[in-house]
Amino acid sequence: MPIDPNAAIEVTAFKWVPDFARGFVRDLRVRWALEEIGLPYRVRLIGGEGDRPADYWLDQPFGQVPVYKEGDLTLFESGAILIHIGEKDERLLPRDANGRARAIMWLIAALNSIEPQSGQLTAIDVFDRGAEWGKLRRPRVVEIVEQRLSRLSDWLGGKEWLEGRFTVGDIMMVDALRGISDDSLLARHANLAAYVARGTARPAFRRAMDAQIANFAELEAA
Repeated sequence: MPIDPNAAIEVTAFKWVPDFARGFVRDLRVRWALEEIGLPYRVRLIGGEGDRPADYWLDQPFGQVPVYKEGDLTLFESGAILIHIGEKDERLLPRDANGRARAIMWLIAALNSIEPQSGQLTAIDVFDRGAEWGKLRRPRVVEIVEQRLSRLSDWLGGKEWLEGRFTVGDIMMVDALRGISDDSLLARHANLAAYVARGTARPAFRRAMDAQIANFAELEAA
């Protein structure tokens, strides 16, 4: 297991989140990437409901997780962190210029073309459930999400991974897709559902998920 209290790499995570958010907090993406290449890391737990140490705002101006620290380097934003980790090992980021660029392209596509749309659906289905505005807005949001998924499904076709091999782009895309609040939308596209299943079946993903959930369990047991 890469988790090591003496590791050079530190990743921040929340001490507690509501049940619906467990397994979906974005430090999971960073843990997953580190697990894929066997890089040890330690975890710094912070409060999950606005309780932040004063110095945390200097590392993450929006108060979110994760923050990644390694020596004199401090990074926030999971996409930037995944690119940095990918630079360490060609198993996550190809060394040829074109392959590298396309892996990063897909990472950004997950963040820019999938999550902003699916995030609107999460707001309606989870955070503002039952709100009148959500009932009116939801059909259009579903339409947009479905359009994005249909285009992605057409691109993926029968490929195992987005670019024929696993990269940081797949880590980000799989995590974005599995976070869609309405499971039926993904289920309409058998190849996307299978793609997410392949990603989440990877041993590195399972270890990352177990590590995140274990933090919450440890706090509740204390």
